[in-house]
Amino acid sequence: MSEILKITNLSITPKNTPSRLLVNNVSLTLSAGKTTCIVGESGSGKSLTALSIMSLLSSQLLASGNIVFQGQDITKLDEKSLQSIRGAKIGMIFQEPMTSLNPVLTVGYQIGESLTAHLGLKGQALKDKITALLTQVGIPAERANSYPDELSGGQRQRVMIAMSIACEPALLIADEPTTALDVTVQAQILQLLDALKTRMNMAMLFITHDFGVVADIADDVIVMFRGEIVETGSKKDVLTKPKHPYTKALLACVPDAEGKKQLKPIDYAWLKDGLIEDKVVA
Repeated sequence: MSEILKITNLSITPKNTPSRLLVNNVSLTLSAGKTTCIVGESGSGKSLTALSIMSLLSSQLLASGNIVFQGQDITKLDEKSLQSIRGAKIGMIFQEPMTSLNPVLTVGYQIGESLTAHLGLKGQALKDKITALLTQVGIPAERANSYPDELSGGQRQRVMIAMSIACEPALLIADEPTTALDVTVQAQILQLLDALKTRMNMAMLFITHDFGVVADIADDVIVMFRGEIVETGSKKDVLTKPKHPYTKALLACVPDAEGKKQLKPIDYAWLKDGLIEDKVVA
């Protein structure tokens, strides 16, 4: 199985307080055709880890460690080289499409930007590719002339997916892309992403706080807490045989289909003097 991305000892700190670790010594590997879900509470470092892959961290943050994409350490690249990778070889679906899409440009124009920048498409060839991408994600071709506020939440998310896969990237990062969607639309988006991953043989890094989504789409699971990885494993192992107390606590918060399960608040008694111990890494 082809290794697409390998992160080694990634740490992220604020510039003004370098002793404060927002992400602490994170290491992970992503392979072609596989979906790895990062799960954890808000503030656990999931999105910061994803943004570091794209070198999109705030200028007020410092990152250390190595991020090797297709054999190249992207932490050592200049901005021009990074721009040739973003959107072309690594695509990203951001959390909220309404704030990620430009409200004064049509969605067709926004999809076309990366096609022109990375593939040099213009004229009819560009229009044909935009039409094909919209059709692929289930949006009528005429919607290319629509503005973001003229689309539903599910349609905007599909536009974001079309933008992220336009250049057929080797890696797709999805940062909680279904959080604001209703259950029916969420299921459609998950099915679409899984089908695209399989067809294009992409590696997919899917960030979520929802174990229901993990059960639907993951091959492997990474559990993060306070900026650290506390457990990794296959979907089956993590969901049915969790080993770390935090993973067990998260799963205890998930309701059952009948609504009969007694939900339990997360108990942090396993933290020893505020330190994370007994990490479980496969």
